[in-house]
Amino acid sequence: MGQDKKEHGIEVHLDRLLEERGMTLTELANHVGVTHANLSILKNGHARAVRFSTLTRLCEVLDCQPGDLLSHQR
Repeated sequence: MGQDKKEHGIEVHLDRLLEERGMTLTELANHVGVTHANLSILKNGHARAVRFSTLTRLCEVLDCQPGDLLSHQR
């Protein structure tokens, strides 16, 4: 059975949050302590998993809740 390119219905809203806060992806990566490349993978919806520790840091730095970062689309 072939794998569909989009294996999940999770959407990441990092672009919107960054724009609202006037922050770049590079700045966020530095504040969160992850690489720009890994954060880019998340931002573009290609991440297969997110560590709770990373999600926690994202929420702290962006002053948001997990539901502000992620949503589920059927």
